[in-house]
Amino acid sequence: MTCKQIREKMPDVAAGLAGTTSEETRHLATCASCAGELEEFRRTMALLDEWQAPEPSPYFDIRLQARLREEISRPQAGWLAWFRHPVLASAFTVLMGLGIALFVADHHGAFTTQDDSIVAADIQAQPGTAVSDLQTLEKNHDMLADFDLLDDLQVQNNVTANP
Repeated sequence: MTCKQIREKMPDVAAGLAGTTSEETRHLATCASCAGELEEFRRTMALLDEWQAPEPSPYFDIRLQARLREEISRPQAGWLAWFRHPVLASAFTVLMGLGIALFVADHHGAFTTQDDSIVAADIQAQPGTAVSDLQTLEKNHDMLADFDLLDDLQVQNNVTANP
């Protein structure tokens, strides 16, 4: 029998839940390490058998209940406490949604101001530069989108014409 096999059974043997076989007894007689470990297990089990859990204070439950009532009645501090009120939470959600919608719409050009158009008109790029090409594409976005539709229609017509 190996030390590993003995060590797997050692807690049960030390607790008295399992007996030792003759092979295990021979191993424990010849292996000082395993015999010492078994003795330590037995001493530990004996100490655990003697140990008594301390009794809680008779007023523990009363003090615990009072503390819980105190914590529940105390107003919560901080900005997360607002989310406990459904009206405030829903108003905050609506405001966040509107803010995000306005931000997205502003970046897509839906809400432009006169200042934006003046700035865009003041900046004239040289023809053939990247900025000029981007400005042309931006001005002609709707027209270019129609070209994509025409390309799709042409592909569909070719597919139906050539089966």
